[in-house]
Amino acid sequence: MTFNKILLVNIKETDLDKKYWDKIDSVSKKKVFLPKDSPQIIQELKDTDCLLVGFAIPVTKEHIDSAPNLKYIGTLAVAYHKIDIQYAKKKGIPVTNIAGYCTESVAEFIITAILNEIRQLDEGKERSRNKNYDFVGMSASEIKGKVFGIFGLGNIGTRTAELAQGFGADVRYWNRTRKKDYEAKGIKYEDKSVLLKNADFISINFAHTPETDKFLDEDAFSKIKSGAIVVNTVPMETTDLVALENRLKKNDMIFILDHSDEMKQEELNILHKYKNCIIYPPIAFISKEARVNKQNLFVENIENFLKGKPTNVVN
Repeated sequence: MTFNKILLVNIKETDLDKKYWDKIDSVSKKKVFLPKDSPQIIQELKDTDCLLVGFAIPVTKEHIDSAPNLKYIGTLAVAYHKIDIQYAKKKGIPVTNIAGYCTESVAEFIITAILNEIRQLDEGKERSRNKNYDFVGMSASEIKGKVFGIFGLGNIGTRTAELAQGFGADVRYWNRTRKKDYEAKGIKYEDKSVLLKNADFISINFAHTPETDKFLDEDAFSKIKSGAIVVNTVPMETTDLVALENRLKKNDMIFILDHSDEMKQEELNILHKYKNCIIYPPIAFISKEARVNKQNLFVENIENFLKGKPTNVVN
């Protein structure tokens, strides 16, 4: 089985190495590349039987209805919140993602981002560049013994928990469902409100869904303890930006994010005013190892679907 036409939206030639394009070419007769804002998307969908999309590209009921031959939707990302997966399921169209490809990369970034703040690494490097090797005025704290709160105990959340345990942190989690197997490993479950109050470090690791939209709202920010560090490596729709700004004004916590590429410039301009808001480019997932994993999983999903054994189906 092969595809007659693959439509790729916001996926560029440079996103995959040649050997992976060769594999895709071997199972398709035609490929069409379009940018995410192209007015030709609906027209091209009319004879598309495979739709491949980049991160955070909407696939709506209208898109699906415009593609009567559509058999498969694959996203080159973990997140799939912009795809109407339930309508696709109703139409018998599997939607796949590449869950787990960047687990290690993102988990290590979360720990690194925290260490960068509590060890004042930027200040240390700045002093050394200016030939100032004095430590007077600098301070540091340790992860060991601190309460490390994980919100969302999926692939990335569990790996982050393991790394935090390796540092000797008191790791606790909140998840919509209890994970008793991880509790047996010493990761304690706490109610959302309780964990927000207790945690010295908070890592947000769940997918953006209607249930997690604006999870960090005014009430949540009011509970977070003074001096806490929050790292959000998921879409910023999980955060109420007005509530975040109100808390940042108090200058008693640090908020770290890396999904800046999805945000509006006016939103970034507001957050840039606060030194206790650390805005990274989307770099948590970009390790060399993650890039290889990403391509492997993406192409394997396509191949496995054609073999009748679809993998990483999210609907």
